[in-house]
Amino acid sequence: MQMVAGGGWYTRVWIPDPDEVWRSAELTKDYKEGDKSLQLRLEDETVQEYPIDVQNNQLPFLRNPDILVGENDLTALSYLHEPAVLHNLKVRFLESNHIYTYCGIVLVAINPYDQLPIYGQDVIYAYSGQNMGDMDPHIFAVAEEAYKQMARDEKNQSIIVSGESGAGKTVSAKYAMRYFTTVSGSASDTNIEEKVLASSPIMEAIGNAKTTRNDNSSRFGKYIQIGFDKRYRIIGANMRTYLLEKSRVVFQADDERNYHIFYQLCAAASLPEFKELALTCAEDFFYTSQGGNTVIEGVDDAEDFEKTRQAFTLVGVRESHQISIFKIIASILHLGNVEIEAERDGESCRVSPEDEHLSDFCRLLGVEHSQMEHWLCHRKLVTTSETYVKTMSLQQVVNARDALAKHIYAQLFHWIVEHVNKALHTSLKQHSFIGVLDIYGFETFEVNSFEQFCINYANEKLQQQFNSHVFKLEQEEYMKEQIPWTLIDFYDNQPCIDLIEAKLGILDLLDEECKVPRGTDQNWTQKLYDRHSGSQHFQKPRMSNKAFIVIHFADKVEYLSDGFLEKNRDTVYEEQINILKASKFPLVADLFHDGKDSAPATTASSKINIRPSRRPMKASNKEHKKTVGYQFRSSLHLLMETLNATTPHYVRCIKPNDEKLPFHFNSKRAVQQLRACGVLETIRISAAGYPSRWSYHDFFNRYRVLVKKRDLANADKKAICRSVLESLIKDPDKFQFGRTKIFFRAGQVAYLEKLRADKFRAATIMIQKTVRGWLQKQKYRRLKGAALTLQRHCRGHLARRLAKHLRRTRAAVVLQKQFRMQRARRAYQRVCRAAIVIQAFARGMFVRRIYHQVLREHKATVIQKHARGWMARRRFQRLRGAAIVIQCGFRRLKAKQALKALRIEARSAEHLKRLNVGMENKIVQLQRKIDDQNKEVKTLSEQLSAITSAHAMEVEKLKKEVACYQQSQDEDRGPQLQEEVESLRTELQRAHSERKVLEDTHMQEKDELRKRVADLEQENALLKDEKEQLNNQILCQSKDEFAQNSVKENLMMKKELEEERSRYQNLVKEYSRLEQRYDNLRDEMTILKQTPGHRRNPSNQSSLESDSNYPSISTSEVGDTEDTLQQVEEIGLEKAAMDMTVFLKLQKRVRELEQERKKLQVQLEKREQQDGKGVPAEQPSNDSDLDQDADLAYNSLKRQELESENKKLKNELNELRKAVADQASEHSPATAGTPDSYSLLLNQLRVANEELEVRKEEVLILRTQIVSADQRRLAGKGSEPNINARTSWPNSEKHVDQEDAIEAYHGVCQTNSKTEDWGYLNEDGELGLAYQGLKQVARLLEAQLQAQSREHEEEVDNLKAQLEALKEEMDRQQQTFCQTLLLSPEAQVEFGIQQEMSQLTNENLDLKELVEKLEKNERKLKKQLKIYMKKVQDLEAAQALAQSERKRHELNRQVTVQRKEKDFQGMLEYHKEDEALLIRNLVTELKPQTLAGAVPCLPAYILYMCIRHADYVNDDLKVHALLTSTINGIKKVLKKHNEDFEMTSFWLSNTCRLLHCLKQYSGDEGFMTQNTAKQNEHCLKNFDLTEYRQVLSDLSIQIYQQLIKIAEGLLQPMIVSAMLENESIQGLSGMKPTGYRKRTSSMPEGDNSYCLEAIIRQMNSFHMVMCDQGLDPEIILQVFRQLFYMINAVTLNNLLLRKDVCSWSTGMQLRYNISQLEEWLRGRNLHQSGAVETMEPLIQAAQLLQLKKKSPEDAEAICSLCTALSTQQIVKILNLYTPLNEFEERVTVAFIRTIQAQLQDQNDPQQLLLDFKHMFPVLFPFNPSSLTMDSIHIPACLNLEFLNEV
Repeated sequence: MQMVAGGGWYTRVWIPDPDEVWRSAELTKDYKEGDKSLQLRLEDETVQEYPIDVQNNQLPFLRNPDILVGENDLTALSYLHEPAVLHNLKVRFLESNHIYTYCGIVLVAINPYDQLPIYGQDVIYAYSGQNMGDMDPHIFAVAEEAYKQMARDEKNQSIIVSGESGAGKTVSAKYAMRYFTTVSGSASDTNIEEKVLASSPIMEAIGNAKTTRNDNSSRFGKYIQIGFDKRYRIIGANMRTYLLEKSRVVFQADDERNYHIFYQLCAAASLPEFKELALTCAEDFFYTSQGGNTVIEGVDDAEDFEKTRQAFTLVGVRESHQISIFKIIASILHLGNVEIEAERDGESCRVSPEDEHLSDFCRLLGVEHSQMEHWLCHRKLVTTSETYVKTMSLQQVVNARDALAKHIYAQLFHWIVEHVNKALHTSLKQHSFIGVLDIYGFETFEVNSFEQFCINYANEKLQQQFNSHVFKLEQEEYMKEQIPWTLIDFYDNQPCIDLIEAKLGILDLLDEECKVPRGTDQNWTQKLYDRHSGSQHFQKPRMSNKAFIVIHFADKVEYLSDGFLEKNRDTVYEEQINILKASKFPLVADLFHDGKDSAPATTASSKINIRPSRRPMKASNKEHKKTVGYQFRSSLHLLMETLNATTPHYVRCIKPNDEKLPFHFNSKRAVQQLRACGVLETIRISAAGYPSRWSYHDFFNRYRVLVKKRDLANADKKAICRSVLESLIKDPDKFQFGRTKIFFRAGQVAYLEKLRADKFRAATIMIQKTVRGWLQKQKYRRLKGAALTLQRHCRGHLARRLAKHLRRTRAAVVLQKQFRMQRARRAYQRVCRAAIVIQAFARGMFVRRIYHQVLREHKATVIQKHARGWMARRRFQRLRGAAIVIQCGFRRLKAKQALKALRIEARSAEHLKRLNVGMENKIVQLQRKIDDQNKEVKTLSEQLSAITSAHAMEVEKLKKEVACYQQSQDEDRGPQLQEEVESLRTELQRAHSERKVLEDTHMQEKDELRKRVADLEQENALLKDEKEQLNNQILCQSKDEFAQNSVKENLMMKKELEEERSRYQNLVKEYSRLEQRYDNLRDEMTILKQTPGHRRNPSNQSSLESDSNYPSISTSEVGDTEDTLQQVEEIGLEKAAMDMTVFLKLQKRVRELEQERKKLQVQLEKREQQDGKGVPAEQPSNDSDLDQDADLAYNSLKRQELESENKKLKNELNELRKAVADQASEHSPATAGTPDSYSLLLNQLRVANEELEVRKEEVLILRTQIVSADQRRLAGKGSEPNINARTSWPNSEKHVDQEDAIEAYHGVCQTNSKTEDWGYLNEDGELGLAYQGLKQVARLLEAQLQAQSREHEEEVDNLKAQLEALKEEMDRQQQTFCQTLLLSPEAQVEFGIQQEMSQLTNENLDLKELVEKLEKNERKLKKQLKIYMKKVQDLEAAQALAQSERKRHELNRQVTVQRKEKDFQGMLEYHKEDEALLIRNLVTELKPQTLAGAVPCLPAYILYMCIRHADYVNDDLKVHALLTSTINGIKKVLKKHNEDFEMTSFWLSNTCRLLHCLKQYSGDEGFMTQNTAKQNEHCLKNFDLTEYRQVLSDLSIQIYQQLIKIAEGLLQPMIVSAMLENESIQGLSGMKPTGYRKRTSSMPEGDNSYCLEAIIRQMNSFHMVMCDQGLDPEIILQVFRQLFYMINAVTLNNLLLRKDVCSWSTGMQLRYNISQLEEWLRGRNLHQSGAVETMEPLIQAAQLLQLKKKSPEDAEAICSLCTALSTQQIVKILNLYTPLNEFEERVTVAFIRTIQAQLQDQNDPQQLLLDFKHMFPVLFPFNPSSLTMDSIHIPACLNLEFLNEV
């Protein structure tokens, strides 16, 4: 170690101290060679003379400079020795509350005995991917190093966690495993990572106990192997345990406890499922009460037991097995309470048969009570010839009972471990593993036994492995840097290990003594004395023959030999084990079978345990089982082989005090553990070589002030460093130049720091001298100027005072004159005013008397006038009311008579009869014409006329009967309805009278209230003046407060909106993640199941095709329910949920709309059926065969007419039959002749139908002959080669109104038959129109009849509904009236007002609903009108086209017509089979570079034009298929290019543009405000794609999130290096010594440093790509806001976790870098994005690093400035603050406490780090395009030739 060679006034040293181990002192006198003592001054200012060993030149240790104190790595200290290590750990632990410190490759962890917020998910993600040493020391950093080396070096890793009991080993191992499970995740859906974590509470419950040093001490060692696959995801785990402390089951020392599971089970004994365990509190059992206190402060055993049960369930232990486990544990407790009574002879004993605990023990284990009772007190001796049963003494029985309890617990422990391993086992192939070794540290107590001996033996082996690994790493580091060095002798503890495990060593002699029949502990101890007395690691105690001493690497330990043989044998009597083997419970029997040892393969593979039917032969006594020592030695060798085959990482846990006080440091205890855990050995090995290491770059930056100016001109930094060191350090052995680093001996860095400080001190003195001189000159000049100013002001003051005196004298004279004059004038004016007042009062009195008399007379006149007028009006109103009543009655009578006459007239068939007469005349005329040509046609015509007249008469008779029937029904029901209405009116009048009474009482109370209000108004008038005065004062303040409140409300609303949007987009993100997860799993299953014979799926089939299950395209008619729900979504769910009345109204409205929808559906179906009936079937034409054509025409006409008329007549007949049958059934008692008339009527109907059918056939034959004759005539002429033979009436297929049909029918009746031309006979389609007119008239009458019946039924229903509503209203008013009468008068008034308000509210809501319904109906009708207008335009165009075609056919000569070219309408047509090709060329295989220079978002425009054409042709399937294929194709592309920023940005812009197009051209007025007239023509006409807009919006959110993820992945590796490490301002900072930071084993190859320009270049690239691809500017702003937040979060998190960057110079660098980023934002016009606001925490952190941190005023300034930082973050930065120079001062603990006190009321989140993965909710504002669809050109490079422009 480096000692003092010379000293100075500033030299400080360490001297030994009996209390504090080491104490700091300062030299007061220079040391000279040969001095026998040193003059020292201690920290308490006391002077001490320290003697020196002159012979050995043993000088005290030098102390490191203050700038190096508190380093993260102990190897960064310049002087490496024990006091420096202890002081550094103490300063970090007490002042900065840092519990982790590096010591080379070792992580030293000090138990804080407190909960620290440094283990959250955010901290795990902060350490993930970081190099060891880049962040502050942490257990996560060690875990990340192991994980990274496993992935990089393809080698297994181990983390060795050691330390004494209570140091925190188990917690450290638990956190390491949690890190692996969080970072790596699981390779399957078995939740293996949760099972790994769940194993911890199980093992803690059954293997941990309270000791005097630790409340949760692990009493066993365990090594957990966590397996990983090739992708380094967890696939399984395995656990190995070592040396369970079984003796704790039966014995606990004072203030200790048994294993936790016993106390947890006792705490849960009251549960119903544990009643059969017969447990009570833990104090009642011997095995749990020996330590005294059974409760641990702050621990709830019942709650921990519930966690243990949950963990058992999670690892797959069935409920039945859990109950069996708890039974076995409870049986152990009962076994300890079995009372054993000694017999009188003392050689035997017995157990009472009535012992309840023994009964419970046997019952819980399922064994025979008598056998267990017998073999507890007896043992069997087997010889070669005989077998003896021998009694045992009381002590032997107790020992046997305790041995049985220990054995049962040990077997149960191993069974649980085995089951946990089965749960953690995996069938997948393990690629690599990381082992976590949680093993006991070196232990020494007052009494040390066999367990401590095994523990210390294991630590000897681990220390040997640790020493060799540290030495090897040092050697590798020097060899890599090509530095020559001599081999260092390090402590090798192989002799101590040989003493224990070699042949005839301690363990070997122990096993040999165990084999001796009469072997004793004393004999074994004597053998040790004889054998190893000459060993340097073995000693014999002076005062004892039962103990021995082993000198371990850490300390000398004295072991008491009593019990060694018994614990090594671990003897349990075989008879007791056989009883347990015969248990009726399978689990208990399986625990004690030997099949596990003899045939482990069978046990592992088979799930069925087979037990022999008879007992096997007893094993020979010569066969001995393996001893505990032998088993432990074997397992330890296996462990060492595993560790040697892996790369180890070391965590040494230190216990700071024995009292378990939080953040209390005991130096003595800490030094003991540092010596025992090997930390000081690491320091010694490092100090023997070159412990301080600097890279050339860091060395140059730190010590460039020592470089001469001429050397700085050299560009080679290595050459500069060489020249500087050679000039400063003369001894070449003190440093070495490596390949990338400079290596220094111990103390050389401190020497360089001294030279650097001297240089800075000299420069500081020069600066101070110059500044002070300048300040004095400025002070003198200020004083001189002040003196001149004072003189000038004094002289001016004297002159002004004289002038003031003269002015005051003159003013006094003037004032006296004026005052006297005013006094005389006021006296005269008083007398004058008094006279005038007297005169005025007298005159006023006389005038008022006259006025009052005139006023009284006028009032009397007015009263008489009003009274007479009221009486006259009252009489007139009575007379007018009587006249009105009489008029109403008379008019109602006349109205009823008129209504009855109108109804009879409406039901008459006179009009139909006139039509029929006209039809008969027409048919007669037709028959006369036909008789001249053909007699048969004439006969048919006569029959037709006869049938028609008969049918008309029958129809008229039936309709008259129906009318009479309906009239009778109306007359019968009328009086009843009138009676009901009258009763309702009486009830309503009664309610009105009651209401009038209530109103009278209300008016009386109202008068009283008015009086009280008048009194209050008087008081209020007095307060108004004060209020007005206060209002004027508050007015200004209220304006500011109102503005502030409005701003706050806006911010709150924005925040709520952002939170809602964030939740929704998180759901979208989670959906996309699950979707991706599903795709990955399906791909893996495909790969696993795929065989060479399988066929692959087509490439265009995507796993995302499930999205095609979206609802089909809705029509333009939008339901009220959807609008209501949309309004609810717009105003927010929270606000909507507050108004329950509105909610109930909406619910009611939904039900009404559902009923209305069903009615409309039924009407629509009926309308479709009617339309289907009315459409005539097309007749095929054939020009070649006229006869066949005539037959076809006849058949088609016949089929058409028969189908339509038959259906109609059948319906009419059925309705008439039903009506007549009902009438007959009602009047059957009254009339007897009705059945005959009814049957007669049916016969007449049947005959009429038959005649009608015959007539129809005749008419059809006639029409067919007319058609045939016309065709022959046309064919004979031959002028037109192609004639449409479908029909001869060109207008017969047109839709004809009722009035047109009737007029045409009359026209046919008046037509002359003067020509033989059949075409002239049917000119303008008169015959067809007449026939259709006849049908229309019949249908009209039928419709009127049905409409009247429906109106009657609806009127009756409405009256019934009104009646019910009035009844309910009356009941409600009665209840309200009863309730009101019970209340006080004031409450009645208030209740009445509330009722009125609620009634008005309901009426208002009803009116609002009505208005909304009318508005929605208006919108629907407008949309339907647009659709119908479009259809009418299309129909007119088609008719015009058909008319032009007919005219062209009528031309006598051929004319060539040129086709006119039409303009492009902005629609693209494609065939259905080309859809896959369209998606492939436009989506899946499209590269963004292909469209360079084209219109941005061209694919979106093309897709919309295709959608528009599908909408134009009204093909909903085509629209649905195209949109679904497009969405799936985009998802497929994004999945394939999930790391391509350009591709993701390209499809984000196109998806948003397609979404904007669907909104812009949807036809909604809200989206069409900026459209041109041409763009409005391109709107969709038939479909409402609102649902697809939502799907595209969700897809845009997913693409945006993927874009952010890609950008963050590119930026995140640059942030820390560019923002914190790179020197943006050259020469501002100099790196401090960093120890092993960035050593070769922790860093990958290559330089990964970045500068700020790299980040700016990357963001320039992002911005250029997004702008070139036409992404909306609002989205670009949100992208950069998110990226700047990520930069802020990552930088601040690293700042909070790194001590080396928390300095003043880093704050300056940060502020400069942030200003550069702000300048970049302003240059790109992105400053409005809010990105700068997201950087506010980082800006304040940089300011905090630069602020002064001394006084309370500084604390107040920090608290007022750092509002964006939490208290935890501010305190953390202050704790981490590190001065880079000696001139800077550290932040004191008192200042940090002041900050905490001032910020204690601040409600901050508990999270220390920012969530850098947080994503702001994205908003896609509507951004319409100015382009029109017809102006877009499709480039040829897209290969879309199959698209046709429409």
